[in-house]
Amino acid sequence: MRKVTLEQIYTHPIALKYLGRSGQAHAISVAEKALIISEREQVDPDMAVKAALLHDIGHYEWYRDGKWDYDLYKQNDIHAIKGAARAHKLLIRLGEDPQAAKAISLAILLHTDSYLPEHNLKLDPLQQVVAEADTADEEAGGAHHYKTISQQEALKRIRKLDASIEKRMMRQVQTS
Repeated sequence: MRKVTLEQIYTHPIALKYLGRSGQAHAISVAEKALIISEREQVDPDMAVKAALLHDIGHYEWYRDGKWDYDLYKQNDIHAIKGAARAHKLLIRLGEDPQAAKAISLAILLHTDSYLPEHNLKLDPLQQVVAEADTADEEAGGAHHYKTISQQEALKRIRKLDASIEKRMMRQVQTS
């Protein structure tokens, strides 16, 4: 049914590196929100949660004088562009369906329009779910990227998300 699980993504060294950089607690929280929103919007939960988990893996650490500079980040960041490319490469390496990998990567690319000259995008339902889940977890000054979580707790929540997705997908098959 699913070619790649969240646990396979989460435990990959590339994901661990970049989720750590952008805030794995935030990434997991956004993934949990995306699962709920995807059900309401009738969007594929597997793709929504994968995109939500990986939505910020393109972040660069913008520091000035040894301290995170949120204004510098807002002026210069293109994390959605870098993240979409990283996610696509990672998903393909792990064996994800190429069309799913593309859709997930596009949702990552379009989860924010902060890097575009005009903030006027028309998002498809998957992209809307990821953007809404991310917005729901945001905190002032980018504080959501500094929430912490232990590796053990993170993996526990990832496994719970995997189980929830499997359960939803089984229900969908049974009602089809």
